[in-house]
Amino acid sequence: MSELRWDPLKLHWVIIATERGRRPRDFQVEPETGEVTSCPFCYGNEDKTPGEIFAIRPAGPPNSPNWRVRVIPNKYPALRIEGGLDSRGYGLYDVMNGIGAHEVIVETPDHHREMADLTPAEITDVLVAYRTRFLDLRRDMRFRYMVLFKNHGSRAGATLAHAHSQLIAVPLTPPVAATELKICREYYANKERCIVCDLIAFELASGDRVVREFTNFVILTPYASCFPFELRLYPKRHAHDFAQLDDAQLAELAVALKEMLLRLKTVLKDPPFNFILHTAPPQQQRLGKPEYWSSIEYDYHWHIELVPRLTQIAGFEWGTGFYINPTSPEDAAAFLREAEI
Repeated sequence: MSELRWDPLKLHWVIIATERGRRPRDFQVEPETGEVTSCPFCYGNEDKTPGEIFAIRPAGPPNSPNWRVRVIPNKYPALRIEGGLDSRGYGLYDVMNGIGAHEVIVETPDHHREMADLTPAEITDVLVAYRTRFLDLRRDMRFRYMVLFKNHGSRAGATLAHAHSQLIAVPLTPPVAATELKICREYYANKERCIVCDLIAFELASGDRVVREFTNFVILTPYASCFPFELRLYPKRHAHDFAQLDDAQLAELAVALKEMLLRLKTVLKDPPFNFILHTAPPQQQRLGKPEYWSSIEYDYHWHIELVPRLTQIAGFEWGTGFYINPTSPEDAAAFLREAEI
C-alpha cells in the first residue's frame, strides 16, 4: 500500500507509491551525445567568456590557459551586479530592480569529464572556488542569500555540456530557504536542539536510508523523498555555514561528494540531475530586528540536496503541492549502497 509521508524540514507531504515499484533500469535514459564544435569553457577559448573573477592555476596571468578551476560572470545573467535595488510598491504588488550576481564555476578544463569523474583533489579545488566566492559575495550588503547549484544534463536545465556549476546572489531570502530557516529557528527555540542533528541521529540509528557514512559526513535518501533516488549529504557534526569549512574539511567533503555522484552515475547510468547547496545566509543585521540571526549558529545545519530528473511534475503535483515518488527511499538507498563503484 502507498504511504503519505511528511517532511518536517520542508513542510510538505509525499506519496510513496510503492505498488509502482520502479527500479533503476526503469529510469535509465539514452546518454546525451553530440560533437563538440566550439565550447567557450574549454582551454584556449578564454577570450570567448567574460573576464574571470577567480581561478586556480599553477602559474600564468588571468584569463590564460593552464587553469584547473575558473569562475566567470554568466554571459547572460539572471541578475546584474550594477545599480541599486530601488524597492517600491506598484499597486498591490512589490517590485525592485534585478540586482544580484550570477557566476559560473567551470569545474574542469576537460570537456569530457564530469564532476563524478574528477579526483577528490580536483573536486576539492571546485569546493575551494565555491567557498571563495561565498566569502566574497556576502560582503555586498545588498545580497541576502547565495544559491549554489549544478545542472547536469539538458533535462536538468544545463545549456552547455561542459562540467560547470552556478552561483547566484539574490537581494531577498528565497521562499524555500526562508521556510527552512524558520523551521530550524522554531525547532531550536522549542527544544534547544538542531532539527537536522536530530534527523541525522535517527537515520544513523535506523540505517534503512543511509547510503554511505564517512567520519564527518553521511549520504542518505530522505524519508519523504519527493523524487526517485533523491539524496542528501550532511555534515554529521553540527555546522551552519559551508563557507567556514577549512581545507581539510573540504578535502573530506570532496571524497563524500564524489562517491555520491559516482554511485548515482553507476546505478542510473549517468542521469540528469540538479544539486543545491543549502547554507546559512549572510548574517547581516536587520533594521528593527536585532534578534534575527541570534541563534542561527546553533539552529541551522548546512547540507547538499541532489535530485535526479527522472520523473516530471504534472497536474496533481501543481494542484496539491504533493509529490508522487514511485521508488521508496529505502529501496533507492539499497540500490545505491550495494552498487559496485
